Amino acid sequence: MSQQTSPRGTFLKIAEAVKARIEADTDMTELPSAADLMRDYKISRGVALRAFGALQRDGIAEPVPGGRWRVVRSGERADRRPLEDRIADIITDEGLEAGAAFPSASVLAARFGVSRPTVTKALDKLEAAGVLASGGQGRVRTIRALPIREERS
Repeated sequence: MSQQTSPRGTFLKIAEAVKARIEADTDMTELPSAADLMRDYKISRGVALRAFGALQRDGIAEPVPGGRWRVVRSGERADRRPLEDRIADIITDEGLEAGAAFPSASVLAARFGVSRPTVTKALDKLEAAGVLASGGQGRVRTIRALPIREERS
């Protein structure tokens, strides 16, 4: 984009260009970073973030923890529950019993696509709730009790 172009509506043009890239590439799961948009379209960070916001309003993209944005395809449903709830589901989904070993933070981080410190915080919440027992540094966490699922209306 040339410097003489009016900044008004530029973010909408960028959003349309990104939307066209998403439609052309059916395997695209992650949007380009703000830095990539800034470099490719010679725009400011604010314009890039407004373009992401426009894509989110259109239901095409959603933010992911860590500052990235992912593509939302029609008919696709994302689990937006807190990470500790999704981790607790592993116990019931895999039929684990009290006393059984629980997957490590590294394994869970890879499984959920988040950082290890993020998983550690979620595991700490499960320990505080009495679901998991900490084995300490370098030891395997074990299941203390089965999580209670709350039915929501």
